[in-house]
Amino acid sequence: MRISEPTLLINKSKVEKNIDKMIGRAKKCDTIFRPHFKTHQSIAIGEVFREKGVDKITVSSVAMAEFFAEAGWGDITIAFPLNLAELDKIYALAKKINLNILVDSLYSINFLSKYITHSLGVFIKIDIGYHRCGLDFDNEDIMKIIDTINKHKHLFFCGFLGHAGQNYNARGKHEIEQNVLRAIEQFEDLRKKFPGALISWGDTPSCSISENLGYFDELRPGNFVYYDVMQYHIGSCDMEEIAVTVLCPVVSVNVSRSELVIYGGSVHLSKEFIAADNNFKLFGYVTRFENNKCGKPLPGTYVSSLSQEHGIIKMPQELIRTFNPGDIIGILPIHSCLSANLLKNNMIIR
Repeated sequence: MRISEPTLLINKSKVEKNIDKMIGRAKKCDTIFRPHFKTHQSIAIGEVFREKGVDKITVSSVAMAEFFAEAGWGDITIAFPLNLAELDKIYALAKKINLNILVDSLYSINFLSKYITHSLGVFIKIDIGYHRCGLDFDNEDIMKIIDTINKHKHLFFCGFLGHAGQNYNARGKHEIEQNVLRAIEQFEDLRKKFPGALISWGDTPSCSISENLGYFDELRPGNFVYYDVMQYHIGSCDMEEIAVTVLCPVVSVNVSRSELVIYGGSVHLSKEFIAADNNFKLFGYVTRFENNKCGKPLPGTYVSSLSQEHGIIKMPQELIRTFNPGDIIGILPIHSCLSANLLKNNMIIR
């Protein structure tokens, strides 16, 4: 394997185990499994899901829905608030596949209802504590949106969709479970008012470790397919379950500063980091790459800073003396979704 530039290395065996584990959790809870494909954005990884019986997926943009529809996926939810500037593309997709969209605005559904001419499923986005978008549980517009949907022959109401993004800032199972239980308490009011509506839930931390997933009708985790350093610190996965590494060439070695410089910067790894109380910033763990395989994280070694193309690695001197310019080193990314997106055209699956 010849690596000359930052390259995403996917461990297929780990990917398959991660998928099997999540499918098993969904089956145990008797819920619909609609994995989010925004993490991998890969036709090849999508086929691994398909081979395991998955036929419903989630995406985060109209362009991504088009990409996977072209690859033969016929039941797609776009879990992103309806973008009225893309209605022509949405109409075209609705002609070809079973398509669900997401709204959190009475204005948007009223606008959509004037023009849609093909069947389209609609989820209402509920704010379950992340405060990015979505309606509060008791917002009076919920009933108005549902009434508008029900009056239109081409629109059908699917249910309520939530994303517990606050779980990505959680530390440990207890905090995650508390977030889940608070959401369930609020969703219960909607379930009583609108029996038969699906409750769709999605975030990798809770879907990986919560014991209360059986409440939900649908699960939409995405990051679990690769996991990453952030998920490890949250407690969602073990280090051995991280299935993605960014391979980077070493371009400079400075023993006196205990630093390596790699060809691999923010345009490859993103600017995501984990911050400690002492202002320490971790941009990724570091592994050796030998015999076309990555080992365990090197002790006392980490990506300490990133610029556009450069990455700086701090490393104990007894280790740094074992590396030379031209060597290839592996970086376990903080956020695999971003690294996979940045390197989706330069990846290897093994």
